[in-house]
Amino acid sequence: MARKKTLRDVHLSGQPTLVRVDFNVPLEDGKITDETRIQGALPTIQALLDAGCPVTLCSHLGRPKGKPDPQFSLKPVAERLAEALDAPVTMAPDCIGDEVAQMRSDLGAGEVLLLENTRFHAGEEANDADFARALAGNAELFVDDAFGSMHRAHASTVGVTEFIGACVAGMLVGKELDALAKCRAASGDGFIVILGGAKVEEKINAITQMLPRVEKLIIGGAMAWAFFKVMGREVGASLCKDSSVEAAAQIMKKMDDELLARMMLPLDVHMKQVKPDTGETKFADAAAIEPGWNALDIGPKTRDEYGRIIRDEAEIVFWNGPMGYFEEAPFDEGTLAVARALADTKAFTVVGGGDSVAAVTQICYEDDMSHISTGGGASLEYVQGDTLPGVEALDEA
Repeated sequence: MARKKTLRDVHLSGQPTLVRVDFNVPLEDGKITDETRIQGALPTIQALLDAGCPVTLCSHLGRPKGKPDPQFSLKPVAERLAEALDAPVTMAPDCIGDEVAQMRSDLGAGEVLLLENTRFHAGEEANDADFARALAGNAELFVDDAFGSMHRAHASTVGVTEFIGACVAGMLVGKELDALAKCRAASGDGFIVILGGAKVEEKINAITQMLPRVEKLIIGGAMAWAFFKVMGREVGASLCKDSSVEAAAQIMKKMDDELLARMMLPLDVHMKQVKPDTGETKFADAAAIEPGWNALDIGPKTRDEYGRIIRDEAEIVFWNGPMGYFEEAPFDEGTLAVARALADTKAFTVVGGGDSVAAVTQICYEDDMSHISTGGGASLEYVQGDTLPGVEALDEA
């Protein structure tokens, strides 16, 4: 893939700029509970302000289904962003329309305007050309710094590039592409991929595309039980949807024995009795899950083996998805064990995906990782070799 231009490749001379940021922050009662994404956008915004650019920011928040919904307003973000920048941030009443166009036209050098949620319009997710043209507005430069949305061909990630002369990656996206490129290009000995989560069907492409490239592909989370079921093992009351089983069967049928040997499944599990619901928990070998028991995490043998592979065999590691029911102790232990192993290894390590990142930050190991991605789905698609529409739409260097 040809290198894409970044903000460093552009001569900034006060040109009106539209920045696609990722302000899809968690809110509770209108209060931001995690401002990581706001902090991540600051370097790009500040660089533009320092260059005297009138800066218009756009983002989605939540899933308002193509119409205005006050609970998904970006107003709380505007207030917090103003504090973080120590500068005024004007909040627009909408993201398009005559009033917004006038506000953008009146925006002075080094001033910031935050547009309202782009998903308040159906044209955003439909990548509607008229909506994209209106969103592009008077911008002479487009900067995409929302990596977590670049796998979506929406108006704010792809459509606007048809109406703006220069389109480049922001500082955050530039860092993402540099780090993920190492995983995207990796193959053979020393390349270890760790995939977790509940749904094989969501990661079937990742598994089939990565197995030929990896030394080992480590599987954890509830999707492991789908592979067990295809192998004829008892999975008890464990989460194991028919769609996941069908996807696992497709993978095992498609891949030859040599490739399947690279896929590491749990050796043992940590399970809980739910039928009857006694609440009792115990460890069991992977082939000894009992009826009425719910496997919720990998067991100690698996933690040790996965940790050994990560520490002793890895040169490049990409991790996406939890090893178990991370939300509830003690079934977070498998995920935390993987996080600790990544902190201990000398390999180049990339972590992507909400629960994986949460595990790393929970035990304060984020500084021990080579890179923590801001886009779970986007990072996985990029590493497995897919093209991201938002990346493809940017200018080539």
